[in-house]
This record gives sequence, C-alpha cells and structure tokens, in this order.
Amino acid sequence: MTEDKKKISLWLRLREKYRISVLNEDTLAEHWYLHLSGWGAIVVVAILFLLSLALFSLVILYTPVRNYLPGYSENIRHELVAESARLDSLGTSLELQRQYLNIIKQVVAGEVHSDTVQSLDSMQIIMREQLLEAKSEATAEFVAQYEAKEKDFLQLFDVANNAPVLSFFRPAHGVIVQAYAPKENKYGVAIRTPEKENVTAVLAGTVVYVNYEIGNTYTLLLQHDNYLSVYRHVLKPLKQVGNAVTAGESIAIMGDEPLWFELWQGGKAINPEEVIAF
Repeated sequence: MTEDKKKISLWLRLREKYRISVLNEDTLAEHWYLHLSGWGAIVVVAILFLLSLALFSLVILYTPVRNYLPGYSENIRHELVAESARLDSLGTSLELQRQYLNIIKQVVAGEVHSDTVQSLDSMQIIMREQLLEAKSEATAEFVAQYEAKEKDFLQLFDVANNAPVLSFFRPAHGVIVQAYAPKENKYGVAIRTPEKENVTAVLAGTVVYVNYEIGNTYTLLLQHDNYLSVYRHVLKPLKQVGNAVTAGESIAIMGDEPLWFELWQGGKAINPEEVIAF
C-alpha cells in the first residue's frame, strides 16, 4: 500500500504545474512567464537535447570541423592522391596537344614535311621515357641509402681479413609485425607475408627438423654450420629431413599466419634484423 501511495504521489508531483517568471528587479514588473509541469519540463529538456544534437550534427557535416574527425583525413588523402594523378594525366595530355598543334603549325608553314612528323603515340612514349629517366634528388638519395643499407645488412665481414664471409637471404618478403624481444622470451621476429609466399633458406645448409604443429602449420629447422634457423607457422613444407638446401632456395609455402623466424648462433639467439635486410 505504501509503494502504491508513493507511485501516486510521484505521478501527482509530475502533473503539478509551476510558474517560471521573469521580473524587473527594480519595479518587480513581470515581463515573461512560463507554465510547466514536471512532465512538461521533461519534454522541454528532451526537445532541447534533440535540437542540440541535430545542430551539432549539422555543424560536423557542413563545416570544416569534420576534418578533425578520426578517419576523415584519410579519405581526404585518398582524394588528393586521385586528384593529383588526374592532374598529372591532364598535364601530359595538354603537353601532347601543344606539341601536336606546334607540328601542325610547322607543316602548314612549310617548315617540315608531313612524312617526318612523329605520331602522338611516339611522342607519348618519348615523353614517358624522359620522365622515367629523370631522377630527382630525393629519389637518388633514397636509392643511395637503400643500396648502402642492403650492402651493410646482406653481408657480414671478417674484420681481420676485411673479406666477406656470409651473405644472408631474407626468409620471406613481408613486413615485420613483431620485433626481437628476448626480455619477453621472444627470440625471433614475426613477418607478415602475402598468402602463398615462398619461404627461403637464409643460408646454405641441411634440413634437420620438420614437424606438424597444432593449428595446421609446420615448423622447419635448418642447420648452417655455426648457425641454426627456425621457421614456424608455415603452411606446406617443400623439404624433408636430410635435404640439403642452398641459400635463397624455397623450403616452404606460407598460409595466412605470420612467419615466425629465429636465428641462433652457437646456441645463442641473435636478432635477425642485425644481419638480414628485411
């Protein structure tokens, strides 16, 4: 009975009307007033909230504020790239048209014979060839840095004799998604590769271990003199225990999981990124 009375009392309070007045402080004259019940106040607040939400949405959709939303700048970047490619194409077409009109002008003026005029296709091929041969300073600098990096990482040198001793091949083409972290008991690197990517031997050696693992994957171990390489999460091995392999030879095929690669020397794990250019 008490709960029913509380519900009735609450319902009556919500239906009670209140008067909101705006008075002149000096004369106490009433300039504006509003009659509201509890339910009316709830409805007014809800309407104001919806109006604010609608106004906020319009501001985001039709003002530059939307540029600061996460993910929206990525769409703008794609549009800029597409527009840049279109602008380059238009520039090439305009240049072809300019050269074509120039040739027509020379033919009309009798400066050149019509059988010596190059076709538009030939002109376009020449322009593309010149564009490809032209190497900017940034491109030349990048190529020089890449060649230096490849030279530093692909070969290990004997400091005493100043002669190359080993040339490591990368185990697979891909991107490293997990770095070498021995403090976290991760003694290798995880390489995200395209599906059906070939896994190659980093050095010449012998297959000493091939085993099926949980998850429908295989693990291969290769012995290379003082080095041992480990390849985990491969989909299909191409070699068997006892097979001799050469450096860079395909030994397995990848599935949709990242390749886990480890390199050991003398029983100690080493960071593959220090000796292999990925």
